[in-house]
Amino acid sequence: MTTALLSHADCLDHEVPRDHPERPGRLRAVLRALEARDLLHEDAPLASDAQLLRVHPQAYLDALARAVPEQGFFAIDGDTWLSPGTLRAARRGVGGAIRAVDMVMDGSARNAFVATRPPGHHAERGTAMGFCYFGTVAAAACHALEHHGLSRVAIVDFDVHHGNGTQDLVRDDPRIAFLSTHQMPLFPGTGDPSDRGASGNLLNVALRDGDGSAAFRAAMERHILPALDAFAPDLLLISAGFDAHRDDPLASLDLVEADFAWITEKLCDLAGIHAQGRVVSSLEGGYNLRALANSVAAHVDALIARTG
Repeated sequence: MTTALLSHADCLDHEVPRDHPERPGRLRAVLRALEARDLLHEDAPLASDAQLLRVHPQAYLDALARAVPEQGFFAIDGDTWLSPGTLRAARRGVGGAIRAVDMVMDGSARNAFVATRPPGHHAERGTAMGFCYFGTVAAAACHALEHHGLSRVAIVDFDVHHGNGTQDLVRDDPRIAFLSTHQMPLFPGTGDPSDRGASGNLLNVALRDGDGSAAFRAAMERHILPALDAFAPDLLLISAGFDAHRDDPLASLDLVEADFAWITEKLCDLAGIHAQGRVVSSLEGGYNLRALANSVAAHVDALIARTG
């Protein structure tokens, strides 16, 4: 049993305007950081329409396709841009996460890291925003339930920005738990701790400007980890954003690489108890290239350590 790494060169073809933080260099930095690791490499396939339709309506897919420019850029909003390669890259992200679920379910990998871009956790059912176009992790969760017949899937999101899109896509499905730590106040402005979802399947834990290792670990140990343990998922998905790092330019938490390694170990331990160790982690944010590369390496090293 090993850790799988799913990625694809198409994810470099999602171009953005100059100085945009979600740039192709992010993925290059991540892949360079993982070059020396002993990983099971596989190309991320393209997600099919049927897989995307589990979380997005056809009208939304059609509208995005019509908006793609033949060259240059089309602005959905001030942060979220379409280029000719954007939707193919985004489909690789969803397809990679779904293929990773298949791999951990059939035993060809113990766990997996999906190194793709653009990220996905801000994409709502009918709205692209926050650099995101498709609900990557939500689509993977629905695939696990519908294709593999699982009863419960948990998503833990430790990106510094609240995963409003993932929450929007799963809030009405009691089979999916969405558990998030994030900085508040901060974009996108969602994630209030009072929002628990109709069936109590949401858990939002807000961190404050300047919070560091102690506050993050306390939030996890007091809230997220006990809730995850009680939910007892058959599969654990991670929205792995590394923009809570102290050097990230888009937020102001004070985490370091050791914090990402620590939470990965804790999550893998619970997956070992409830989910036969099955963990799929998908890259979300992280915009300082050095901090991103080092944090991903620490995260993936913790995944590898749990394959023995």
